[in-house]
Amino acid sequence: MVNNHSHSHHHSTKNIGVAFFLNLFFTIIEFIGGYYTNSLAITSDAVHDLGDSLSLGMAWYFQKISTKKPTKKFSYGYQRFSLLGAIINTIILLIGSVFIITEAIPRILHPETADAKGMMWFAFLGIIVNGAAVFKLKKGVSLNEKVVMLHLLEDVLGWCAVLIASIIMQFYNVPILDPILSVLIALFVLYNVFKNGKKSIRIILQATPLGISVDKIQNKILKNKEIKSVYDCHIWSMDGEYNVFTAHLVLADKTLSLKTTEALKAKIKKDLQADFNLKHITLELEIK
Repeated sequence: MVNNHSHSHHHSTKNIGVAFFLNLFFTIIEFIGGYYTNSLAITSDAVHDLGDSLSLGMAWYFQKISTKKPTKKFSYGYQRFSLLGAIINTIILLIGSVFIITEAIPRILHPETADAKGMMWFAFLGIIVNGAAVFKLKKGVSLNEKVVMLHLLEDVLGWCAVLIASIIMQFYNVPILDPILSVLIALFVLYNVFKNGKKSIRIILQATPLGISVDKIQNKILKNKEIKSVYDCHIWSMDGEYNVFTAHLVLADKTLSLKTTEALKAKIKKDLQADFNLKHITLELEIK
């Protein structure tokens, strides 16, 4: 009998792998096209797509190793590697976007003619390639696939903007449109870089995951009459999805049997996992 989870996992990995190679191939074509058409807008989108390719590559890699069990070296598993990947990707996108903006400013002041027809054909190709990747991931069931699909959908919209600009430039002499569009794309990328960078820093600093309240967790635990108090609570996230919780619980009744306390601990863990998206829970029962 085929394991449905295993089949779904394999399918997700394959989908992300196909999207990665599509995106990487087109990114290389973009850099060449941006050079030959003298278009900063295409080069700017190439930088964006390079970041997407890195994201897809890392998503593909981490999708493949996500089922690996914790080891002595990595006792919590491999989830935090995705965070490392996100930080590397953020740095590359930041440097690339700043470079595009510094190149675009002189062109806004002294516009250079770009090959509008060449830009138009690249825009069509960009919409087709990124659209194919979106279609491939559209029916995906994993969170990884859905996040990557939304990212690629943004690329399709970006290429639609390049297409519109290239058509306008074929009828009107407005070469300034190309560097302005490149700056807008770069600013959009920077906005996402800072937004995702802020999340990554929050995780590195082991802040309480967004949307999870320590007070609410404590109140949930204290609804069990066998628990007198809760202290030394700690919540952190490995990668933004895999959340870890530890706490010390003081029993109200000192005479409870080991069997009863184990059943109580199991019940509390089950409740917390269901209500607060906690994946790894460690509870220390104490008598005071």
